[in-house]
Amino acid sequence: MRPRIRLAVDIGGTFVDAIAYDETTGELRVHKAPTTPDAPARGVLDAVGGLTDRLDDVEAFVHGTTLGLNAILQRRGAAVGIITNDGFRDLLEIARANVPAQHMYDFAYAPPPPLVPRRHRTGVPGRIDAQGQVLTELDEDAVRAAGRLLVERHGLRSLAVCLLHSYANPDHERRVAAILREAHPEVSVSVSTDITREYREYERTSTVTLDAYIRPVLSDYITTLEARLAEAGLTHPLHIMRSGGGAMTAELARRAPLTTVLSGPAGGVVGASFLARTLELPRLISFDVGGTSVDCCVIENGEPGEVHEAAIDGFPLLIPIFDIRTVGAGGGSIAWIDEGLLKVGPHSAGAVPGPVAYGAGGTEPTVTDAALVLGYLDPGAFLDGGMRIDADAARAAIETELAVPLGVTAERAAASVFQVLLARTVGALREITVERALDPREFALLAFGGAGPLLGPMLAREMGIATTIIPQVPAAFSAFGMLMSDLEYEFATTVLRPLSDASLAALEPYFAELEERGEEVLSAQGVKPEDRALVRRLDIRYHGQEHSLGIDLGPGDTAADVLARFNAQHAARYGHAMPDGGQILTLRVRAVGRLAKPGLPELPPAGPGTPEPISARRAHDVTTGEFATFQVYGRATLAPGHEVRGPAIVEEGTSTTVIFSDQRLTVDAYGQLLVTGTGGTHD
Repeated sequence: MRPRIRLAVDIGGTFVDAIAYDETTGELRVHKAPTTPDAPARGVLDAVGGLTDRLDDVEAFVHGTTLGLNAILQRRGAAVGIITNDGFRDLLEIARANVPAQHMYDFAYAPPPPLVPRRHRTGVPGRIDAQGQVLTELDEDAVRAAGRLLVERHGLRSLAVCLLHSYANPDHERRVAAILREAHPEVSVSVSTDITREYREYERTSTVTLDAYIRPVLSDYITTLEARLAEAGLTHPLHIMRSGGGAMTAELARRAPLTTVLSGPAGGVVGASFLARTLELPRLISFDVGGTSVDCCVIENGEPGEVHEAAIDGFPLLIPIFDIRTVGAGGGSIAWIDEGLLKVGPHSAGAVPGPVAYGAGGTEPTVTDAALVLGYLDPGAFLDGGMRIDADAARAAIETELAVPLGVTAERAAASVFQVLLARTVGALREITVERALDPREFALLAFGGAGPLLGPMLAREMGIATTIIPQVPAAFSAFGMLMSDLEYEFATTVLRPLSDASLAALEPYFAELEERGEEVLSAQGVKPEDRALVRRLDIRYHGQEHSLGIDLGPGDTAADVLARFNAQHAARYGHAMPDGGQILTLRVRAVGRLAKPGLPELPPAGPGTPEPISARRAHDVTTGEFATFQVYGRATLAPGHEVRGPAIVEEGTSTTVIFSDQRLTVDAYGQLLVTGTGGTHD
């Protein structure tokens, strides 16, 4: 019987993770390949090639990438031109007067400079008011002149269009785009209302600018990848992960590239939500530690936190996105000395040159190098022995760059690297738990990513979290989450109306329009009518509030029903509810195309007896602060019902789990590792 394979690939800062699920046998296989920043598609093909050489057996292919995010962070996007209303070309520089919370007391703080210089921004006559009425007709000759200025004189190949109040009436924006595409068909044009029809002109301008900034980069990459996959035999459509969960076809991703900007971390959140529902865990924190970053998200009752307004490197964007907190600290993060103080990250050695131990030219010590010095990693078993690791070079770098300047031993310096990394990570978790009146001790911690199983038990000890879960294939768990995704797309429009039964009735035509757009998108992606779902949601706030909360709208719901749910959610989030009436800010429709997904089968229980270690080695025990003998186990030998007492290490080729002397490990019915404390607050 020929295999029926579902593939998912996640590009990280250091490695490309690929996972294959065979629907015929239920087998999951993982392969990692180094990220290739100079040619990202090559790294994807290398990772996939380690799993199968017959892409004609692949029935589904989902891909997550941070290529667009990296283009923004590294300022490697396209040169962009902006067309807006006459007199509003300085909107990006005026921005908002607020200072980011992390810079609240930094009197030297300066916002990041605009991505688009002033000479590449131009205004054209034409005006629509907040009710969508035309006040001044669009000057089409001025639009043509603006296009000639930006394209022919300045040589730009990507344009962003954002006009005032276009959320209420997009006609002028659409006409501007049509004129530009007719006059300059070789130029990429991004239109704000194609991405979001929400008010706040600065945030909408920033959003469409970011879209135009990464559009050529993503379009070229997706086109190249599709061609390479087709040459290798892939006949089914390539799907790209969305930042807010769900997937979309590559063609749709080319038209809305900004929706993919955090598609890699989103896969891990989708997988964590699936596990939370499967294991009936009411409260779970996803903890994804990769080569360059730590990504955390709170999941309650199987649903991850989601926001519709976020920021990337100081630039706001209005797209649905998981509420993920990211810290620039992962396995490849560089440890360095700043005026006598040890710091870890945010800069990373990445895939090139990578940690010193990789022997690829890296000279600055990283978290991975520190883990080798502390005995957590076996140099001979890295990537199942498929990658040579130089532990002596790692130790020498820790000694020279950290230990000598600090006046301590190499072991002490390496242990301090993890202490600093842990402190930064705790801060990120506190932002999404303690600072929102959530007690992290009431949550389980799902640790994944290449370094998640190593760092997770340390973090749980620090924060008093009782249980750390290490899923199967943790190093490729974000890719696993992509296999659990449906096709999704969201449409929204700002309405600004009081919450009342009359308003809900009046919104029906708006919902009908958004649902029609959703049906068109699902139909274009080949989703059968019986596999489609349309979910309505309202953003509600109290009168006078700036921000809102999303409330699902079900059939037959009255204004009183919606207000009651809003009050309950407001009280849970902020500790109080108000007697005031509500206001509808934005209505949304999420179009869902349901896809087949792999299950999570239970495994045969362990036989009599205890698991046998495959070896033992000296490693640093954070419980005592001293080195101790750790028993080393192969994960493949652990079965449901097995229990292992720390100190111990579990190896599985692509990741390593470390259990300390005050912890124990058990294996659940699905083969996942559960790390708990043996006393005190960890019981």
